[in-house]
Amino acid sequence: MKGFEPRLAPDASAANSGHVVDYDMDEYVRADSPEQLRALGNVTREEILSLLSERAATTSQLAVALGKPKGSVGYHVKVLEQAGFVHVVRTNKVRAMTEKYYGRTARTIIFGKAGGNDPFFMLDDVRREGVAVEGEPLPMFTMRRARISEERAVEFTERLLELAGEFIDLPREGDRMFGLVAGVYPTNLPSLGDDE
Repeated sequence: MKGFEPRLAPDASAANSGHVVDYDMDEYVRADSPEQLRALGNVTREEILSLLSERAATTSQLAVALGKPKGSVGYHVKVLEQAGFVHVVRTNKVRAMTEKYYGRTARTIIFGKAGGNDPFFMLDDVRREGVAVEGEPLPMFTMRRARISEERAVEFTERLLELAGEFIDLPREGDRMFGLVAGVYPTNLPSLGDDE
């Protein structure tokens, strides 16, 4: 949405939530440039950003969690750092070396150009990462369509962003990572218009 800037409800901040990361970060960062969008267009970098929403971590810790070589993970961290999505939040001296702990610059990334040419790119992530196991209650999706004004659609978008913020701020527990995807989008569907 052109010019859309989400507003946080007063109770949507991490200070009122169960999960507070061990470093400070902004609520939002914008991804507008082609370099930023390219930085986000990689599965390993998405996984790094997800892990850093838990707590700050060193490149070594990220490599262990991802099961990937430290050098490869270090490269991806540098790409994210140059794009402005992660930064060093603290250091720790270990023997003769200094460990750098990386954290996200913001909780939420707002895509200024709707993810490049494909505004529905996040649905590809859902298909790639999603797991459906017979007998489990999740995944659960619902889809609705309504003829409403653009202003009301934007209001719903803000409410969805608040709900997404609540979701990522929950206390960490369990062994499985869950995802939440929500959106409001214009359609090409016909409408009946108002009754005469």
